[in-house]
Amino acid sequence: MKKYYLGIDLGSTTSKAVIINEIDEIVGRGITNTRANYKVAADIAREEAIYDARFNLLERKIGEDAEKPEFKKYMKDLRSVFQYLQFKKRMDSLEKMLRQTVNEFAYDNKEQILTILNEIIETIRPQIRKGFVEEDLGSKNQFFRDIVSERYNIEVEERDVEFYEPLMLAFDKSITPVENEMVTYNFKELVMESMNILEEKYKGLADQQEDGSDEDWYYAELNAVKNNYKNVEYTLREHIQDIASEEIHIAKMTGTGYGRALLPFPEDCIKSEILCHAFGAHAVFPNTRTVLDIGGQDTKAIQVDKHGLVTSFHMNDRCAAGCGRYLGYIADEFGLSLNELGPEANKATKETTICSTCTVFAGAEVKELLHNGEERPNILAGLHKAIVQRAMSLIARSGGVREEFTFTGGVARNEAVLKYVKQMVTDSYGEVTMNIHTDSIFMGALGGAMFARRNISADLPTAKEKANQEN
Repeated sequence: MKKYYLGIDLGSTTSKAVIINEIDEIVGRGITNTRANYKVAADIAREEAIYDARFNLLERKIGEDAEKPEFKKYMKDLRSVFQYLQFKKRMDSLEKMLRQTVNEFAYDNKEQILTILNEIIETIRPQIRKGFVEEDLGSKNQFFRDIVSERYNIEVEERDVEFYEPLMLAFDKSITPVENEMVTYNFKELVMESMNILEEKYKGLADQQEDGSDEDWYYAELNAVKNNYKNVEYTLREHIQDIASEEIHIAKMTGTGYGRALLPFPEDCIKSEILCHAFGAHAVFPNTRTVLDIGGQDTKAIQVDKHGLVTSFHMNDRCAAGCGRYLGYIADEFGLSLNELGPEANKATKETTICSTCTVFAGAEVKELLHNGEERPNILAGLHKAIVQRAMSLIARSGGVREEFTFTGGVARNEAVLKYVKQMVTDSYGEVTMNIHTDSIFMGALGGAMFARRNISADLPTAKEKANQEN
């Protein structure tokens, strides 16, 4: 039986899971919002990693054909539709919960509220389907709450102001219990249903003409899939049963992250997130010597040796200023999603100076700046710059940037933060290799999985002890 190893990074904002095989290859990744129920968050992240592992194993079964344009495009679409069907099941639960919540209200106009709620639901349901099936929404945003709330809020704001409060209250009361439901899916059934949806999609597509534009590659892929999807589908069906029935045997697991103490794992299966982020970053980039992790609740500047072991670190453990939670608070103040913050900040013509380092006081300062007519992009640029300045202070105290620099954590996905990190590291330390990977948010979970495979003790030797051992 093949053995796999699981690392779970239970962060304050997101929970990540990574599954590796016996040669440290990543075979599955999973991510979800962290909920009040940490066990549910860990279980959902783990399930998502297992689904992802099955897709990756399916692609490996296909072999060289998986690199053909028609297969790559089809597999991308298949994953997106699979994700849509997962969302649809949770959306059905949310619709039921929303109606139930409104029915519990003691409002005189309850029937009107229910009517408007039904209109909103009927409007956003096809929007979400189209987003996943036709527009690859899943690769842009992976979280149920964000995807639904963005559309729900738009629809609520278009209604009469008297309905705003009850409709928003209904959503706030309904979304958390729905997120906390542990929903399981039959992989084979969901894949087959996804294939049926794709068959309808490809049959309905007209052949796209190549016209010498920059989008020719897209039309070529689209036509390749449309004209060959039956062959692709047939090849996949040959292997789906084997993949669906294959046991993903987790031989050992390791938990890390802000909420690691709440994971239902044995004590020897819990590791420091500093150790895990360092080990994961070093595994992907072996020449890494400095790691910056900006997570939801704290920021860590870490120095590592040639083995990926920590030699020193500094972190801000006083409050969440300058972290993911801080950005979430600011996004709420502006009525934006987290995904919109970076692009909006990059529209700035200047960076407004933000004096407050406290999340609450910064929020008050933002409101005052807006009241005085300052443009939103300029304020956001100033906030993003301030975040990176705090991080650079931690890096300096930990020992500066040595050799290769690797940026990890969820905030590494924010393009404005990335811009300022690159700018400030270069200004302070010159031209150094900076590693920012698509898996940056998974580095802690990857490090955890690697610790699990090696069965390494949490009591790692210090740099001095290691030097003595080597001598």
